[in-house]
Amino acid sequence: MRVYNTLSKRKEEFVPLEPGKVTMYVCGPTVYNLIHIGNARPMIVFDTVRRYLEHKGYEVNYVSNFTDVDDKIIAKANEEGVSAQEISERYIAECKKDMEAMNVRPATTHPRATQEIDGMIEMIQTLMDKGYAYNVDGTVYFRTRKFAEYGKLSHKNLDDLRSGGRSLLVTGEDQKEDPLDFVLWKPKKEGEPFWPSPWSEGRPGWHIECSVMSKKYLGEEIDIHAGGEDLIFPHHENEIAQSECCNGKPFARYWLHNAFLNIDNRKMSKSLGNFFTVREISEKYDLQVLRFFMLSAHYRSPLNFSADLMEAAGNGLERIRNAVSNLKYIMENNSAEDAAQNADSEEAVLTAAEQEILAGAKAYETKFDEAMDDDFNTADAIAAIFELVKYANSNLTSANSKELVQAVYGELVALCGILGLIVEEKEELLDADIEALIEERQAARKAKNFARADEIRNQLAEQGITLLDTREGVKWKRA
Repeated sequence: MRVYNTLSKRKEEFVPLEPGKVTMYVCGPTVYNLIHIGNARPMIVFDTVRRYLEHKGYEVNYVSNFTDVDDKIIAKANEEGVSAQEISERYIAECKKDMEAMNVRPATTHPRATQEIDGMIEMIQTLMDKGYAYNVDGTVYFRTRKFAEYGKLSHKNLDDLRSGGRSLLVTGEDQKEDPLDFVLWKPKKEGEPFWPSPWSEGRPGWHIECSVMSKKYLGEEIDIHAGGEDLIFPHHENEIAQSECCNGKPFARYWLHNAFLNIDNRKMSKSLGNFFTVREISEKYDLQVLRFFMLSAHYRSPLNFSADLMEAAGNGLERIRNAVSNLKYIMENNSAEDAAQNADSEEAVLTAAEQEILAGAKAYETKFDEAMDDDFNTADAIAAIFELVKYANSNLTSANSKELVQAVYGELVALCGILGLIVEEKEELLDADIEALIEERQAARKAKNFARADEIRNQLAEQGITLLDTREGVKWKRA
C-alpha cells in the first residue's frame, strides 16, 4: 500500500511503526456552530481511510479531537449570554449527530482540549526548559528559528515567510523576539475562561493542543497525522516544531491532507451566501449521498459541490442500491426445491460455471483493493463497485444457486461497507415492535435508566419513528 506523504511530496510505501497496528490523529472541528460541509470532507475521507486500514487487518487507534476553547466559541458564548462550556457541549453533541448521520464512526478517543490543559502546561514548560520557548508578560512564545527544520511540511523557507508580508505572521510582533514566533500560552482577557499556569492565568494557544493530545493518546511518534490542506501551515507545521523539540524524535511518519471543497466553483463563505451546514444538506439529501459524493473524487483533488453533482451522486448510489436489492430478491425467491437440495449438504457446491462467475466477481474486489492501495483512490474504488454492479446485473438470475447470489451480494455490500456506504434497506419495524420498545422505554425512565431510554429513542429515530411525549402518553409516527 502506497500513500502520498505531504512531508516528502511523493507516494511512499506504508510501513507502520508497529506491525499490525496503526496510530492515526485527525484534527477535529472547533465547536462553536453546526459543522459545515467543508468540515465533513476530512471526517468522511479519513473515516474511510481508517475503515480500509481495518479491512487490511490493521488495529487502528484513531484519535480525533474537539477544540472546545477558542476565540470563536467565546464570541458565540458572549453573544448568547451563556458560558463557553455550554456552547462547546451543545455543538459537540450536534457534531456527533451529524457524524452518525454521515456514517462516520466515533474515534477510538475524542479528546477535548479543555480536559488536557495540565499536559499542555507540562509540554510548554519542557519547551521553555530546553530553550525553545520564552515568556513575555505572561504570554509564552515558541522560538521558531531555533527549530532548524521549521517549514519542512509546508515546504516554506523562514526568510521567505518573513518577507512574505504580515498575512503570514502571528500578531503581537512588538513583544516577540521574532515576528514568526507563535503563541503557546496567552493571558486571559475579561470574561474569558482561564486556567492557572506558571506564567499567567490564561489559556493555551491552538497549536499546542493537538501536540499534547496526540502524544497522550497515541505516543511521542505516530504513524499518520491527517486533516484538511488548510491546516498544513501554520497549524501542522507548528505541531511538528513543538512536538519534535519537546520529544526529541519525529512526530508523524505520514502526513495526509484532503483538498478544499468549493461550492459552485467558488470558495464557501457566508458573505457569498453559499455556506451550507451538514444539517441543511440533510434536509434536501440523504447524507449517504453526501458521503458518496465526497468519495467520488480522490481526496487530494479539489471537489466542487453543486446540486447537479449531488443529483448525479444520488443516481449513482441508487444504482448500487438497486443492484443490492435485486440480488436480495433473487436470494429470497430461490425455488423451495433448490433450497431443500442445498440443505441436504453441509456445504453447497457451486457448478463449474458458477465458480467461473464467482471468480469474475472476485476480480472486481481485487480492482477495488488495488485502487485503495494506491493512496486511497476512492474514485477508482467506486468505479470497481460499478463494474461489479454491471457484472452482477448481467450474470445473475433466479436460475443461479442461492449460494452464488449470496456470495456476490455479500461481496458488493462488503466493498460498499469499507467506504462507509449503507446500501442495504433497513427492515421496517412492525407496529407491535414499536409499541413494545415504547413500553420498555417508559419502564427504563421510571427506573431512572435514562441511558437505555435514550438508546431506545435513538433506535426508533434511526427507523424513522418520531416519539411525541403528550399528556395522554407517548404518541408515535413514521417519518
